[in-house]
Parts: sequence; structure tokens; C-alpha cells
Amino acid sequence: MIAKTQQGLEPLLEKELQELGAQNTQRLKRAVSFEGDKRLMYKVNLHSRLALKILLPFYSFKARNDRELYDAIGTIDWSAFLDVNGSLAIDGLLRSDYFNHSQYIALKAKDAIVDQFRTKFNKRPNVDIVNPDLRLNLHIFQDSATLSLDSSNDSLHRRGYREDANKAPLNEVTAAAIVKMTGWNGSEALMDGMCGSGTILIEAAMMAKNIPANYLRKRFGFQSWLDYDHQLWQEVKQEGKAGIKDIKLTINGSDISWDTLQIAKSNVDKAGLTGVIKLDKTPFENLMPNAERGCLIMNPPYGERLALEEANAFYKMIGDKFKKDFSGWQAWVLSSNQEAMKSIRLKTSQRLLVFNGPLECKFHQYEMYQGTKRVFDKETKAE
Repeated sequence: MIAKTQQGLEPLLEKELQELGAQNTQRLKRAVSFEGDKRLMYKVNLHSRLALKILLPFYSFKARNDRELYDAIGTIDWSAFLDVNGSLAIDGLLRSDYFNHSQYIALKAKDAIVDQFRTKFNKRPNVDIVNPDLRLNLHIFQDSATLSLDSSNDSLHRRGYREDANKAPLNEVTAAAIVKMTGWNGSEALMDGMCGSGTILIEAAMMAKNIPANYLRKRFGFQSWLDYDHQLWQEVKQEGKAGIKDIKLTINGSDISWDTLQIAKSNVDKAGLTGVIKLDKTPFENLMPNAERGCLIMNPPYGERLALEEANAFYKMIGDKFKKDFSGWQAWVLSSNQEAMKSIRLKTSQRLLVFNGPLECKFHQYEMYQGTKRVFDKETKAE
């Protein structure tokens, strides 16, 4: 199997897969390959916080033109994968000198499949790009093509607690990854002083309570497969439910916008975490820590819409607040605005690279001890 992920998360994903029971893992570009049985495939789809898709490659071939592509796909007995009354979708990924467009190769693959059904049964499956019975992934690199079954269907970052994931600036996989990067394990307080829609808080709370990442998800691709094992899936879900634990810790989030907090509250409610996550309308400059020690994670506005001077002043306020009120805490800031990040002017303990969609971001750790020294211009410019 192949678990796809975001750029840079391959080591974290590999570790997660190994903890779930994966064998013979190998890091790839934006993916990790691994081995396991059907139970593991179900389990990884349910539990993985860092995977976007779980693919099962099953057929590789060579193709340098339309006819070779069509003929190779036509050699497969598709009635073993899909009922004639079912529906399918094909995602094409392309990096080749022989083909020009990913949608085109997906269309040719679809033609080969439906033509086979029409010849055999005088009837063909429908195409459903949103909720198909069978979703395939066709990947072509130069003349090497691989067909995979998509066991996830919709991307696994869509957990089910957020109605419109596309409008949120930080997706669930990115949020889960940065929480893991901090090393926070639920034993200390956690705060997000600019919580937005609450994604970081929710992912952290789900980790602390050991709630499977996709516990709320209504459907996975494998549930429509002809070899779907309903009893096995129920066992995997029950094991996941049994592993959920109670925690005494309260996770705190705040934001300056009341409208944003209402969205966060709705997401927290949908995630079943109302008693775990506490939300307050507080501007960050007025926020106070709720414990002597803890982890503060923030994804502040990146400043694309702010003038440089405004962004610099905003980030300087963040650094001043860290130093003034959060001694004893680990503070983490994710931002793509590298120039403004320098205005925090505190010494970083770690500087990690994180991709938030297409944006290249830095995730900086600040260990806040009494007397933390500011970094002078010469050192900050060296960043």
C-alpha cells in the first residue's frame, strides 16, 4: 500500500504507520509505502492523522501513447472490481514526455473500462467523481504507468467535524503534524492564542484522548468494494472506540473575532470535544497563561494583506507577549511571513519547515525561560 501525505511529513507518517502495525515501510516523495493485510488497511484509514490517501497499487504497465494506454487497461477484468450498475471515478497524475494532460489520461482509462462493460453486458457503469463505488488512481511517470485502488475515496484530511474544509487556512493533516512536531503528549496545558476555526485545538484534543482521526467520517472508499468485509470493519471501529480515553486537561483557545469563535465552537461541538476545549474571545495581547508550564501553538495571520510595517509590529507584539507572560512555556509559531517572523526577536530552539498547502512556512520554537534574551538585529538577519 501507499499512504500519500504532504511534502515534508514523510518521516512523521512513516513512524505513525509503524505504530499502527505497518511492515516494510519506505519513504517516497510525499508518500510512504508499506505492507499489511486488509485489517491494517481499514485501521490506517480510520486512525492515520497524517495520511491523505491510502492507495493499493495492483497493476503496472508501459504506455507511450493513447492506444497502448487503452489496450493495457482493457486487459483487466473490471467486473472483478465493479458491478455493471456501479459507478467509478479516475484520478490521473502525470509526469511524462508522452502524455500532456492528467485529465486526458483519466478519460482514456475510463473509456477502456466502460467499453469493456458495454461489450460484455451491453451496459456500462456510471461516472461519479464525488462518491463513486470505485475510485482509481492512474499515475504515469514517463512511460511507466501504475493503477491503484483508492481505499479512502475522499481525502483523509476531511475528518467530518468541519463542514467546509477548503475555506480553512490550515487543514487537519497540517494541524495534526505541527502538534506532533512540538512533542506535546497531553500531560501539560495547551493553548492557541489565535485559534481561528479551532483546527489545532481539535487535532490536539483528539490525540490526547486517542480518538481515531477519522472517527466521525461517514464513508471510506473500501466500503463500496466488492470484497468489503463489513464484520472486519466493525471490529476495527470497535477497537478504535475502545481505545478512547478520558483526560482531565482543559485545552484553551482564544481569538479576537467573535464570528470566528462561533465557527470554532461549532467545529468543537461536532468533534464531541465541548467539555475538553474551552474557547474565549480575547485578543492575544491580553491573553494570560492558565498554568505554570505548557505548550502554546499559534498560526497567526501571515501578513499577505498587511503592509510590512504593520506585520512587523504585529509579530513584535507576539514576541513581547511571549517574553512578558509566558515564561516556563514552550511557544511555537507557524508562518510563511519570514520577514515578519524576525520581528519576534527571540532566540529559536528549533526551526522546522512545514508546507501549508502551497505555502512554504517555518515552524519556530521558543523556549520561554525567565530572562530570555532578545536576539539583536545582527543575529535575526542571519536567519
